Amino acid sequence: MKSPDDPVPSGDRTMARQLIKALQLAGHEVELVSRLKCRLRNAGMLEGVAADARNEVDEIAARWQQQGIPDLVMTYHVYYKSPDFIGAQLARRFGIPLVTVEASHAGKRDRDGWAAAQAISSAAISQADLNICFTDRDAEGVAKLVEPARLAILPPFVDFSQLDAVRQHNDKCGTAELLAVAMMLRGNKLESYRLLAEGLRRLESRNWQLTIVGDGPMRDEVEIMFNGLDQVRFAGQMDRAGVAGYLANSDMLVWPGYREAFGLAYLEAQGAGLPVIAMRSGGVEAVVVDGKTGLLVEEGNAVQFAVAVDKLIENTAMRTNMGKQAQAFAREERGLATASARLDELLQKVVKA
Repeated sequence: MKSPDDPVPSGDRTMARQLIKALQLAGHEVELVSRLKCRLRNAGMLEGVAADARNEVDEIAARWQQQGIPDLVMTYHVYYKSPDFIGAQLARRFGIPLVTVEASHAGKRDRDGWAAAQAISSAAISQADLNICFTDRDAEGVAKLVEPARLAILPPFVDFSQLDAVRQHNDKCGTAELLAVAMMLRGNKLESYRLLAEGLRRLESRNWQLTIVGDGPMRDEVEIMFNGLDQVRFAGQMDRAGVAGYLANSDMLVWPGYREAFGLAYLEAQGAGLPVIAMRSGGVEAVVVDGKTGLLVEEGNAVQFAVAVDKLIENTAMRTNMGKQAQAFAREERGLATASARLDELLQKVVKA
């Protein structure tokens, strides 16, 4: 992935920045030691990236020898397309603990063209003194490589100080304001847009309006999916302040989340007091409490999705109640301070060991 300080919008980079802030809040000193982009677009890139990483490791090691060695190395989002080429080597060279955050392991990659990259990823996970996962789904995969003592859960979280949005929309105004926030990318994101369009076409006669915040290389394809739906408007890419404005003036977040890792947008919306309509897919259940902070339906089922959206369009009391519970859940259980305390607890055990 790109460096956490890269300006291009990304949920991964947002979470990386939040992890750094959570560590700093707990009193830890954090150094971003490498900005080398290690994500593999295809398996053929492996050797070239590995060579660049070896040079990077040597440069970091020389710097540490001069400036001091840290207490541990933390590496983020290790998986077969983004193996840990750097952290594991540094930890071995200096005999310090290695911690991974949001590592994942899919056994099927041991048997296809990604096997060599998967082997590097698996070796780092197996080496790590602790693997911190955001979802049970990821933990199940990592558990195939390490014993339970080297595996922990840190629920996904949001730094709400960077997204000061509280819902202001009036339920009595008549039109239900729907919101979707997502990049327009090929693959799972595009499939979510397809399911969203299919579901909303079943509700054309209802009184709603959808604002889509996001942009990307598949923008034209997404717009075609919503052709003829006059209730849909495209706001384009927004910074966090812009997103906050839309959250404050919407009634609910509607996003299928087809095979999402978990989706920070769900927590951000709930923190603003919006209930969520999504699918029981990927890691979505780690961030939405079905029946309490939103409604989850079967993966890939646009009919069920439409029924759930219609329920909250028509039932303003349910919408309001779920929004209040969503805000309490997100801000009290999934805020930065809670995550910082949990992360500190986990890392103190590693360092003391």
